[in-house]
Amino acid sequence: MKQKPIEDRFYNARHDPSLVVIEGFHPLKHAMRFGAELLEVVSPDLTELVALQVEYAPDITKSFQGLVAEVPNDVFERLGPTTPPTGVMAIARRPTVNLAELLNDPAKTPVVLLENPRNLFNIGAAVRAAAAAGAAGVINTGNLDPWKPAALTTGVGLQFALPVANSPDLPKCGRPLVAVDLGGDSLSDFQLPDRALLAFGTERQGLSQELLDRADHRVSIPMENGVSSLNLATSVAVVLYHWKLAR
Repeated sequence: MKQKPIEDRFYNARHDPSLVVIEGFHPLKHAMRFGAELLEVVSPDLTELVALQVEYAPDITKSFQGLVAEVPNDVFERLGPTTPPTGVMAIARRPTVNLAELLNDPAKTPVVLLENPRNLFNIGAAVRAAAAAGAAGVINTGNLDPWKPAALTTGVGLQFALPVANSPDLPKCGRPLVAVDLGGDSLSDFQLPDRALLAFGTERQGLSQELLDRADHRVSIPMENGVSSLNLATSVAVVLYHWKLAR
C-alpha cells in the first residue's frame, strides 16, 4: 500500500491518541533516553542536527545514527503550526499507562495530581519537575492532554521518563490525599506521608471544593507578604523537593 505524504502522516499523528508528535531536539533526546518507540524522525539539516546531538547528548550517538531522514526545508515547515528552531520533528508511540497500577503501587514515592490545569506549557513544566524530583507519576484531570506537542516541549520529553496519564475525574485510591492549598498548614512544618497523592490546582482557581473536602491533609507553600500564589509548575517543584530533601 502506498505510504501517505509526510505532511498527512504528521497531521494524522497530532490527532491520533495512540501517537505523539515531538517538536525539537531536547524533547527528542529525552524521549530516546527513556525508551520511546520512534516511528519517524525528520530534519531539514542533518549536519547541523548531528552537531547538536554530539554536543548535548553524546550518550545517544549510537541509536541516533541512521535514525533521521532529511527532508526539504519547505516540507519541514509544513509539518506543524510552528517550526522548532533545533530542526527536528518526530512521531512516537504514546506509552500506555495503567492508572490503577500506578495508584496501587506500594512504593513510598508520591504521585502528582494536576486538577483541571488550563495551560499546556504549565502541564509540561510540571511533568518536568516531577521527573526531576523522582515522583512516581503524574495524573492529569480535565480536557488538556499532557502529551500534546506544546506540553512535550516544555516538559522536554520527560513524559517518557515516568507514567503520565489522564483521568476523567478525581481518582479514588488508598493513597493519602494531600491538597496544596493557600488555606492549609505550612509546608515547612509538614512531613508528607508515604505514598501521598499530591493535588495541585490552577494558579487562578485553585483546587475544587470536592477535592478539598476529600483531602486527608491541606498544606500551603510559605510565601512572603503580598505574594499570593505560585504557578502550577513552580508549586509542584517546591512540594516535591520538600519531600525529596526530607528523605
